Order: sequence, then structure tokens, then C-alpha cells
Amino acid sequence: MRLVIARCSVDYAGRLTAHLPLATRLLMVKADGSVLVHSDGGSYKPLNWMSPPCMLREEPGRWTVVNKAGEQLVITIEDVLEDVGYELGVDPGLVKDGVEAHLQALLAEHVHTLGAGYRLVRREYPTPVGPVDLLVRDPAGVAVAVEIKRRGEIDGVEQLTRYLELLNRDPLLAPVRGVFAAQEIKPQARTLAEDRGISCVVLDYDELRGIDNKDARLF
Repeated sequence: MRLVIARCSVDYAGRLTAHLPLATRLLMVKADGSVLVHSDGGSYKPLNWMSPPCMLREEPGRWTVVNKAGEQLVITIEDVLEDVGYELGVDPGLVKDGVEAHLQALLAEHVHTLGAGYRLVRREYPTPVGPVDLLVRDPAGVAVAVEIKRRGEIDGVEQLTRYLELLNRDPLLAPVRGVFAAQEIKPQARTLAEDRGISCVVLDYDELRGIDNKDARLF
């Protein structure tokens, strides 16, 4: 992990264009290659970023980040206030709460919830950046990575995107498509997922557990 505090401006050119005027910001370069631009506000969300796989080229006063689609993030640096690096090591991964863990077990048991003809390959299928919740195959035999959340937000879509990028490098699996499954999926997360070709599935926890809620039925 590399952390750089700098006065900089940022320009993005891709499917759209965006400009951040000169200000003091945190530039974060992660071991997976991602580059993120943060301000002191906005909670956990970066102002702009480039997801891996991408390439960072550093020149005096200028960083250029290019991804495989040819999109560019250009960071023009006026002054570097701090530049530090830390080796964080391998992260053990997120420990899911009881509901998410139970959802994973239930969906693995009732994989037909995703559609007729689906079959389970493995739970917690390993990748270099952590395990994907379920790896299944659809009726045509295509591999499908399923990420399960209690509440589906943008972070979960980004997580699944990283898994898919790595899984699709495996010639024995590729092509691998993604399914983002949650009890509730935020509109922004759904929009991002569908833009990346990831399907969204809303899970009914009670239905997966075999509980018939008579009060919710008309008949």
C-alpha cells in the first residue's frame, strides 16, 4: 500500500470525462494495482479511481493510469507533502455476519434459486484476493461466480468485479460471468452491476429457509 498526500488536479477520460481542480488529496496505490483519489470528506468513497488491471506510469509532476479499455486517469501533481509505503500482507478477508453466512449455505443448498439447471461447483472458491462465495455452472456449463450480501451496495459489486477479473484469467474456467445476490440491492449498485454485465438476484431469506409467510400471501 502506497499513500501519497499531494496538491494535485485530476482528469479522467473514458466513457465520460471528469475534472477535479487543484486541491490537497490522498492518492492511494494498492498492491492489486488499483489507484484511488480521496478527499477529506465523502466517507469511504474515492473522488475518482481506476480498478485493476491497469498500469501506472509516473513522470515528474504527472501520473498516468491506463486500464485495459484504454480509459485514462491523469493526476497532475503540483507538490508532494507525504509519500509513504507499507506492506500490509495478505488480508484474511471479510468475516461475514451470521445472516450472510447462512444465506451462502442456503443458496448453495438451493442453487436452483438462480435458475433451473444450475449446479454447485464449490463454496468459498479461492482467488488471490479472497474467496468468491459460490462458484456454480449454469445449464450451458458456463462458470458463474456468485457474491452474496445481506445488503447489496457498490462495494460488493467492486468486490465481485475483482474476483471476475482474476477468474477470467484461468483458461480452465473462462468465460466466467457474475451474479450479485442480496436480500436488498441498492439502485446504484444494481446500475453498476448491470453496466459491467453482472446479473442481480434478490434473495428471500424466509423462502430459502422454507418458511411460508401466510400473512404475505393473497390466497
